[in-house]
Amino acid sequence: MNGSQGDRERTFALAERANALMRQYGPSATPRAYTVWYTYVAGLHPKINEAITDLMAKGSLAEDEIDALYETHLDGHRLARAADHTSRTVLAEIASLMEALDLSLGSTAQHGESLRTLLNDLDGSGLDRDRVLEIVGALVATTREVADSNRVLETRMRESRNEIEALRETLEATRRESLTDPLTGLANRKQFEESLHNLVEESVAERTPASLIVIDVDSFKRFNDLYGHLTGDQVLRLVGAVMRENVAAGVTLARFGGEEFAILLPGLGRLQARAIAEKVRTSVMTRELVKRTTGEALGKVTISLGVAAVRPSDTAVSLLERADQCMFKAKREGRNRTVDDGSVVPPPG
Repeated sequence: MNGSQGDRERTFALAERANALMRQYGPSATPRAYTVWYTYVAGLHPKINEAITDLMAKGSLAEDEIDALYETHLDGHRLARAADHTSRTVLAEIASLMEALDLSLGSTAQHGESLRTLLNDLDGSGLDRDRVLEIVGALVATTREVADSNRVLETRMRESRNEIEALRETLEATRRESLTDPLTGLANRKQFEESLHNLVEESVAERTPASLIVIDVDSFKRFNDLYGHLTGDQVLRLVGAVMRENVAAGVTLARFGGEEFAILLPGLGRLQARAIAEKVRTSVMTRELVKRTTGEALGKVTISLGVAAVRPSDTAVSLLERADQCMFKAKREGRNRTVDDGSVVPPPG
């Protein structure tokens, strides 16, 4: 059975399992429910699997629980709505603060006019003691009013500052979530593509070195077929963790495909990038994979890596293609190795 046929049969098997669970745990077979259960049986999202396992312990899932699972973990528009809500709240808070400032400025202007009137009165001749006391009393009263108004404004501004800071943190968390792969915690494809474009653009414009490492897990489909997707997810998390351990902080680490990873290295040429790639490769190779549920030793994981250094004529697409070519050459030469673009013939022209 070839790979595409095997994948086809596997998807049908997953669909049958998802349908069986929908019938067993209810409450309906809506598109949302099917998506939730298919994601569960395919092991595509560890957090949703944890949540469903907890809910299944009570015997069935209600419609609102299915909706909550979908909206929390699978709704692609959720983050956009959250960002929009936060932005609107910030704008409303700013509008409220501007209103308070307008009121304070109006109060201050009124106080200034009162002061001018009272000072003109004091400049007048023939003022008796009672009139002077009356003017001074008025001055004290208007000054107290402005002081009270300023205290209210200060309190309001402090509250607004705290509110806006909290909203800023919420917006930043939403932005980070939208750019993060939920399984590994690395950058997702969207952030990878943006970062790769910036890396190449800056390197070419400033004539500074930069490199890209592309990583692919060897025989990943075998892990999934033999041990299931949860173990496959364990492999992906392992590779992500090793990348973090062996690469300096601040470097973009990404999972941009199923078992495809990338490391973007500004300021580093081919030889330095290759050294980092080898460090990651050998570190992954020394890890022994153990099935968490049974403690069974599953053997070692290996990876193949391609390294490409930015050339003056490069775009993000050409750099990625060259790194991919190197990675595929590593696969052809026996896997568990690093190939750099010093051994790849540059394209004509």
